[in-house]
Amino acid sequence: MATADDTRRPAYIRHAPLAVILIAAIVGYFTLGDYLTFDTLAENREALLAFRDENHILLAGIFIAVYVSIVAFSLPGAAVASVTGGFLFGLALGTVFNVTAAVIGASAIFMAARWGLGRTLAARMDASDGTLKKIKTGLHEHEISVLLLMRLVPVVPFFVANLLPALVGVRFVNFLWTTAIGIIPGAIVFTWIGVGLGEVFDRGERPDLSLLWEPQVIGPILGLCVLAALPIVIKTVRGKKDI
Repeated sequence: MATADDTRRPAYIRHAPLAVILIAAIVGYFTLGDYLTFDTLAENREALLAFRDENHILLAGIFIAVYVSIVAFSLPGAAVASVTGGFLFGLALGTVFNVTAAVIGASAIFMAARWGLGRTLAARMDASDGTLKKIKTGLHEHEISVLLLMRLVPVVPFFVANLLPALVGVRFVNFLWTTAIGIIPGAIVFTWIGVGLGEVFDRGERPDLSLLWEPQVIGPILGLCVLAALPIVIKTVRGKKDI
């Protein structure tokens, strides 16, 4: 809900955070793509491992801050960062750091979009009696299932899953916990790839991210998608029977 202070703020102030994110994303796309790569990681891996051994807590803080920035500003290199988490910190800690940073970054985008454009669009949906109103009503009826599906389905871009809920008035608390839960399967896969990254580099190769699409990996994730969609299916079937 918009407060009185929100409505009194000029539009350019309310939209400024999202505008900054979009500008940073565009600039980052053209300037950072050649740096946030596995080649860069391979070239600096010995220095990173040495720094980690001497400054484990400091490096963990730096890693999370960098990952948050990558997600919050939709910069290239999110997959590289996830794999790096496993490479530097192992499967358990790496997964925790990856999920934590991704959730913080996603929340930043959500709040930036909600504060400006999201409030405007949500108000228009509330005032509408047509299709927009039906879309918003349907989304709120299945909010949890839709949010989980957006996180679990691998083909949904992460920035889309961050922006869209904010623009249609999804409750932040639901966005927060479904993001944290929904990204865990993918985070574990990417972190696990990072655990064996040293051996991959020793062979002069680069990690194969297509592992996500292997049947033994994508199968359980799709199974979770089916479970997330089940409440929508059941409610839809029951609704048709009541007609």
